[in-house]
Amino acid sequence: MMENLLRPIYQEHASNLNTMGILIIEKTQYDSPITDGFDVILLIIVKDQEQSWYVKHYEVAEKTAALHIVKEDILMEWIDTSGYRRAVEWIIYGKTVFDRNEYISRLKEHLRDFPVEKRDLRKAIEFSKLIKRYSEAKALYEAGDTKDAHSKILLSLHYLARLSVIEKGYYPEVTVWSQVKNIDLEVYKLYEVFIEGNEDIKKRIELMIIAMDFVINNRAKTGANHLLELMKTKYDPWSYADIKSMPAVQPYTFDLSALLSYLVEKSIIFPILEETKGAGVFQRKYVVNKDV
Repeated sequence: MMENLLRPIYQEHASNLNTMGILIIEKTQYDSPITDGFDVILLIIVKDQEQSWYVKHYEVAEKTAALHIVKEDILMEWIDTSGYRRAVEWIIYGKTVFDRNEYISRLKEHLRDFPVEKRDLRKAIEFSKLIKRYSEAKALYEAGDTKDAHSKILLSLHYLARLSVIEKGYYPEVTVWSQVKNIDLEVYKLYEVFIEGNEDIKKRIELMIIAMDFVINNRAKTGANHLLELMKTKYDPWSYADIKSMPAVQPYTFDLSALLSYLVEKSIIFPILEETKGAGVFQRKYVVNKDV
């Protein structure tokens, strides 16, 4: 077993008081994506180190292994923001070979629980990505760029799938469509129809834009709840700069403009125009609809 061959490596780290836990993940299928093409992954979580994420590759008995040494705060950032999705699966499916003060056990339990406040952030991240790609798909379709619109629809469906998994209380995995097939048949059917439909590509895009508009609209308030709750913390209108500067919004700041535009379109938030020194020039600010 690879674990036996790698034991001298991980035992050296286990003796270090800086090490919180060690997991080993072995490839179970020939084409399994979880191990990034390696036969085994060795994940070592540490409290502190000079490099926040250190990686080393090995070959043992004609098998390949990748060692990842990750600082605890970086790992938690990955978990909370989907910064590196593989890491979540490594923790969920990995075999614990060292666990200081039950750190790994608590971490696995944390992932099973998926606290609501963290779920709201992850929903906002995926929902804002979904909105941006869906808006791009519509614009490209209307401009006659069918193939580019097709690729954006596929991306939109991917983010919709991830959002659907989070809504059900799970962390999205790399093989997200396998998850969706078991927990949200409506979203899976959208993907299936788009991929396998008999209509020509232009008709499939047209039908998917209509279908997704309905599906996205039904998820708008819950998908954007993280942002809406932040904006409700004050009564005064928010400028875009005010919103963008909030630390809590940073994980989806690149998709923020698209998200705000969509929420205005759906009257979930309202634009407020404030006068500037320029004649006839107004600064656009935003408030949450009181009925939301």
